[in-house]
Amino acid sequence: MPDCSSVQRSLAWCQGKPELPGVKRRIYYISKYDILQWPVLPHDTNGRLTSAAYSGDFVLRADAKWKFIDIISDKSQLTSEAQGEYPSQTQLNKLTAVHPGVESEASAAAAYLNNNDNVFLVEDMRGAVRVVGSDKWPTKTTVAQDLGQGATGSTSTTINVEATDECPAPFYTGSIDTDDGTFTPNPNPATGGNNSGSGNNSGNSGNSGSGNTNTGGTPSYNNTVKINGSTYTVSKGSNLSITGPITSIEVNGSNMNNVTVTYDSADEENPEQAFSITNNKSVAKWTGNIPVDDNAIVYRGYSANGSTGEIWFKINVTSPSSGGGGGMVID
Repeated sequence: MPDCSSVQRSLAWCQGKPELPGVKRRIYYISKYDILQWPVLPHDTNGRLTSAAYSGDFVLRADAKWKFIDIISDKSQLTSEAQGEYPSQTQLNKLTAVHPGVESEASAAAAYLNNNDNVFLVEDMRGAVRVVGSDKWPTKTTVAQDLGQGATGSTSTTINVEATDECPAPFYTGSIDTDDGTFTPNPNPATGGNNSGSGNNSGNSGNSGSGNTNTGGTPSYNNTVKINGSTYTVSKGSNLSITGPITSIEVNGSNMNNVTVTYDSADEENPEQAFSITNNKSVAKWTGNIPVDDNAIVYRGYSANGSTGEIWFKINVTSPSSGGGGGMVID
């Protein structure tokens, strides 16, 4: 029987937090032909997206580089809208990038962009890099040019991009190898404070009100966890069958954040329960009561700012008479 547990989360916003609109003056692009391997968007076992941030890097062909286009920020825009019918809706991401030049180099852009399947990287005003283009659907790129009119007119080469994806322009924090060198986007863009899933504001590099959302280095998690004091080996996507009730879960690692658990009988108004993270984010503990015959899901953050998370492992809580196997992996 499929696990149809909800993946929905609370969406908080801090009153007075500035939201800076627009995109920065340089975008990057590359032909999909030059991409050997894509980073991964995390999904649960039902194929539902659990985060809008890629994990990993774009791996390019030898000698392939991301090319840049300088644009006019005030005239450029990135938008996203839903398309399709339930239950097959996707997002149509649209980029309008206005380059001021109309010389031969700008005009030649039409030749290599119009009929090519490309991917674009766009940096917003917070410093987050967004991806326009998917490995699942083709990207449509069209180029228009305006030589202006009269003494007060303006010239422009406008690049319009339409790309279907599973979510609005996913975030990317991996390496970007360009003709000018390789750089990595800031994994903690200036947001004016981070929000945890429970609606508490971190606002700094410390802990949120739940003690669970932190700013720091990239999180890592040991593949052994303690459940009711016993040690089990887990990996991403593991399914455990454990004799219940479960009263404690302990995780170890470094820079951990957004470690939470949900289970069937939890209070419907507060279904996601946060682990207490201590010892410089190296120990995460949860105590409570997950009764027999419940199903539990443990989530973990995988970005430094705690804004992105994924399903880590699941637990089927069995009764002593059901022969749960004391932690047997049932993948």
